[in-house]
Amino acid sequence: MDNDLGLWAVPLAVIGGAIRVSTPILFVSLGETLTERSGRINLGLEGTLVFGAMAGYATAVLTGSPWAGVVVAAIAGAVFGLVHGLICSMPRVNDIAIGIAMMLLGTGLAFYFGKPFIQPVAPDLPAIPLGWWSDLPQVQAALNVNVLFLLGIVSALVIAWVLRSTKPGLILRVVGDSTDAARAMGLRPAVIRTIATAVGGAFAGVGGAYLSLYYPGSWNEGISSGQGLMAVALVIFARWSPVNCFWAALLFGGAGALGPALQSVGVTQGYYLFYAAPYVLTLGVLIATSSPTRAMTGAPGELSITK
Repeated sequence: MDNDLGLWAVPLAVIGGAIRVSTPILFVSLGETLTERSGRINLGLEGTLVFGAMAGYATAVLTGSPWAGVVVAAIAGAVFGLVHGLICSMPRVNDIAIGIAMMLLGTGLAFYFGKPFIQPVAPDLPAIPLGWWSDLPQVQAALNVNVLFLLGIVSALVIAWVLRSTKPGLILRVVGDSTDAARAMGLRPAVIRTIATAVGGAFAGVGGAYLSLYYPGSWNEGISSGQGLMAVALVIFARWSPVNCFWAALLFGGAGALGPALQSVGVTQGYYLFYAAPYVLTLGVLIATSSPTRAMTGAPGELSITK
């Protein structure tokens, strides 16, 4: 059978790359959606993502189990989120400033503790070969889907249902929209926001574990490429909707996969410019959502960026 897909090779490579690249962004954006729905913004998720990648990789190296690495990465992310939430619960503390400090702390600790694990090789997370029906290696590679991607889809649907149809979701939305209304209902906004920030950090930690244990599948100090900060822009673009976060993550993932896709089909000049596509897209999203009349449509009322 002819394995040459011709012009179809590029979109197929972009689709496969979008699935791979979007997974960590999806997890971080879901975590940030929960955090922002509670009325708090967490810019520290970039540091949480990097530390989760290091913690997950180190655990997988030491235990031989990639799933143990995912669990430890989630726990590490939850700890970072808990610390962030507790500090932000103090009087006269700015969410954004603390987020930047936590980002620097997370990346610094990851670089310090991760140096012994740059060379060792950890076992990879498993993938499901959804392209088994095809004899074409390009199709098989594009549809070789990691389990965490499927878990991310399920998580987006579950979070959307929880926010829309359950009491915990209602409580989270009330706290995010009005601290006074939450207190009038007998709720404790600071506690709820701290819990939401910790859960959001756990999601970011899982996203980091995906980076180091599947794609690109190694630990190094430049592994995140700013994906934690991109996720914050993505949440605004998705209007704080978990399901929209999934589609937006695929869009960002497709932009990130464009450069490698062109290179894979033999484009040798200028393809490297497309490696900047995710950052250009992020800038475009921020500009497009900066309108004073449309930017904050659907935003929780207690977010720092709405005041």
